[in-house]
Amino acid sequence: MKKEFYMLIPLFVSLASCGPTDSTEKTIHADTIPVKVMALERKPVALSIPVSGRFTTDDETMLSFKTGGIIRRILVEEGTRVSEGQVLATLDLTEMNALVKQASLAEEKARRDYERAERLYRDSVATREMFENARTAWDLATEQLKTAKFNDQYSVIRATGDGYVLMKLAAEGQLVGPGTPVLQVNSAANGKWLLKAGISDRDRALISAGDKAVLYTDVHPDRRISATVIRRSESIDPMSGTFTLVLEVDGRVPELAAGMFGKGEVFPSGNTDVWEIPYEAVLDGNGQEGYVFVTGNNGIAEKRSIKIHTLTPGKVLVSSGLEKAGLLIISGSAYLNDQSPVRIIR
Repeated sequence: MKKEFYMLIPLFVSLASCGPTDSTEKTIHADTIPVKVMALERKPVALSIPVSGRFTTDDETMLSFKTGGIIRRILVEEGTRVSEGQVLATLDLTEMNALVKQASLAEEKARRDYERAERLYRDSVATREMFENARTAWDLATEQLKTAKFNDQYSVIRATGDGYVLMKLAAEGQLVGPGTPVLQVNSAANGKWLLKAGISDRDRALISAGDKAVLYTDVHPDRRISATVIRRSESIDPMSGTFTLVLEVDGRVPELAAGMFGKGEVFPSGNTDVWEIPYEAVLDGNGQEGYVFVTGNNGIAEKRSIKIHTLTPGKVLVSSGLEKAGLLIISGSAYLNDQSPVRIIR
């Protein structure tokens, strides 16, 4: 009996020594998360930047009266086609006509005074100073009459060229001051079409004058309109919080109308070095920022903050954050924390 007991002791010792080791291995294996990875390679890509805005022309003009007064007539409506020189609006000219009459009477009196002073000076009755003063008074009255007639002329708004009325900014019977906009017009028949779009500071840094673009409208979605970037604003628009990009349409496009909404893509000159990664690899995306997990030969996941350059169909283009990263984890990221142990699977 004792012999059998002593023979069982090594067996118990062996089982006791093996038990904890197997348990530890199972625990480590359970905490290790299987992931799929892809190699990272930074490469140059030609990008396109989406833009949207409204079409206008390069000769939009705000028309106003030079003098203030009460608007008597506005002879056009929004969308009306106008011809150069056509009367578009008039003020009540009662006051202006009176001013012209006063200036005309003052000029006549000054002329008579000058002629009288001239005769008296020739007869040596008036002094040279009196003669010269009469001449100056007549010149002054003449210039005042010119001013009154000029103001009377610009108490009427006329079309500066062939085009369209874009907007009425005042109404008949309204009292307006000098220079107050009354009508907005353009010369759609002759002016160049522009698209004004709002862009972010990041996009502004990529776009330069001369870059090409393709635009289209909802009215004619199949009609591609070629355009060129002609300028970008140097300061931000406080109303929209964006920079303004101006694109000029190449050639004539008859179907365009002022105020029509347009969108398209700008193709910045040159290439940009980025990483292309799949959507599913990005976690907690917020605007131009997000997070990914990478790993190396140590079997540990590392959480990285990345800067998103732009989004393309099926891909996220990353501009920074993946420097010196070995492999990008593209599957299993949802179960990871920073420094989690991982096991690469195929």
